Amino acid sequence: MKKQIAHVAFLLLFLFGSAVGFSQDEVEVEFEANLSKEKLGLNERLRIEFTMNKDGDNFTPPDFEGFRVLMGPSQSISQSWVNGVKSYSKTYSYTLAPTQRGSFTIKQATIVIGGETYKTTPKQVEVTAAVDKPSDQMTAEVSKLRPYLNEAVSVVYKLYVSPSINVSNFRPLDNPTYNNFWSQDIPVTSYSVKNGTYEGKSYRYVILKRVVLYPQKSGPLEIEPLSLDITLDVPTNRRDFFGQPIYTQTNKTVSAGKRTIEVKPLPSQGQPSDFSGAVGSFRFQVTTSKNTLKATESLQAVVEVEGKGNLKLFQLPALEMPGSLEVYEPEYNENVRTTLSGMQGKVSNNYTVVPSFKGKYPIPSISFTYFDPEDETYKTLSSEEINIEVTSGPLESSGGNISIASSNKRPVQSTGSQFHFIKLTPDLRANSETPFFGSLNYYLFFLSPLLLIPLAIVFGKKREAIASDVAGRKIKRANKLARKYLFKARKALGEKEEFYIAMEKALHNYLKAKLKIETSEFSKEKISDIFVKKQVDEDTIDGFMALLKNCEMARYSPFSQVQMQQDYDKASEVINSLDKQL
Repeated sequence: MKKQIAHVAFLLLFLFGSAVGFSQDEVEVEFEANLSKEKLGLNERLRIEFTMNKDGDNFTPPDFEGFRVLMGPSQSISQSWVNGVKSYSKTYSYTLAPTQRGSFTIKQATIVIGGETYKTTPKQVEVTAAVDKPSDQMTAEVSKLRPYLNEAVSVVYKLYVSPSINVSNFRPLDNPTYNNFWSQDIPVTSYSVKNGTYEGKSYRYVILKRVVLYPQKSGPLEIEPLSLDITLDVPTNRRDFFGQPIYTQTNKTVSAGKRTIEVKPLPSQGQPSDFSGAVGSFRFQVTTSKNTLKATESLQAVVEVEGKGNLKLFQLPALEMPGSLEVYEPEYNENVRTTLSGMQGKVSNNYTVVPSFKGKYPIPSISFTYFDPEDETYKTLSSEEINIEVTSGPLESSGGNISIASSNKRPVQSTGSQFHFIKLTPDLRANSETPFFGSLNYYLFFLSPLLLIPLAIVFGKKREAIASDVAGRKIKRANKLARKYLFKARKALGEKEEFYIAMEKALHNYLKAKLKIETSEFSKEKISDIFVKKQVDEDTIDGFMALLKNCEMARYSPFSQVQMQQDYDKASEVINSLDKQL
């Protein structure tokens, strides 16, 4: 009896195990990707999980274009039995940081389960401008929150770090566009660390960016956030041989949140009719290079505004002249420097004036109006009247003294040498003719072929010498190519951004022309592989890659005039070397 019971129990267990195994084999494979959010700010983090309900091999994640992997893959497995049914789940997780704004696609991940390859569905992610996060330690300090229209506002971006942490590098991810502002960057020549406080705690800070803004529209205006990818040197719990802490590097995205300023319109009450938009504190004058001169001589009349304010954003008043003076279009000059407090310097219109007649000519007073934001009033400055005396020359029909209202029409007056009568009796003579035969030209015509023979021999030898000089021709051609592609870079020497943009374009255009590859294929790995296949020597490859790296670093690192000159010379040398080898 006991044996029969044991057999029945064994049979039941076998059937139950077979049923479980059968049910497991019948489970449909699931492999999917899940996002923590589909829309995030540039300074936020994205978590993505790839989950499967059966174990597999050869898991391959996507390339995460537009993102940087902060952590991952981390792996978790869970399994359970419910009512005799086994459930299984395996997950690969990644934490990502966006590297730029835009719409991105998380491409397919793949895995092999039961000998078959499964793929996830692509996911769309939108990355917006940075969002306000209290934990961020970069600030945008605005000098004025309620400026007047066209009044200077400075914005200083400071990054606060703990005293134990060093900032070794940074890269802009999202630069503000400053819509509705006239803007000018104030270059930061050195990134020196200073001591300060932030939210009541001691911190060190670095000034990363400075800009001066002039609002061009009244009402609430937004200053977009600045986002940076920074590289931090963080101390670990380990010590070196001398007891100093060992540092490790990590990257972090920080952002200065949006700032809103309220721009006040300029008062309409009491605004003079000749107001042209000048805002600040100014001095105004009209001067001439001389007050006494002769007819047909020239003088310079200068209308000049000097001071502090929006010097580049208004029009100078026009100079009024008597109609009897010939006045040329003015030459505009500016000597303006921009600091954190705004524009300072002077702007001027330089008129060239040439009198044609003897007499006295008054240049009447003109006025210049500006708005002073400190006093919140309009101020009008007037120039002094200037009298010009022309001591010699023909007299105008109206007499010596010329008023500003005199007509622009002037009578024609003869000075004795200006006009002459047409000659009525011509004195014409026939040209003498010399026979061609027997003349000097006749003999030169027949002897010229003999004279050309020595020249042809010399020219032929020179051509042979040039044709045989293959290396020389290659060098000349390489030098010509270098000059062609680096022309704009040479013109921009001294201007860091313009120089390295032109340098990068020159290097890319050279490769396009030489290797017949498209701009979309310009990656360092691709270029390096092509050079290796073309058997370019290692020094030339390293030099070209170093130049590309400098072009990228120049966007967020200071470069000196000496460094730019060295890179320009190196580019010429590299292009010459490549042209000989390709």
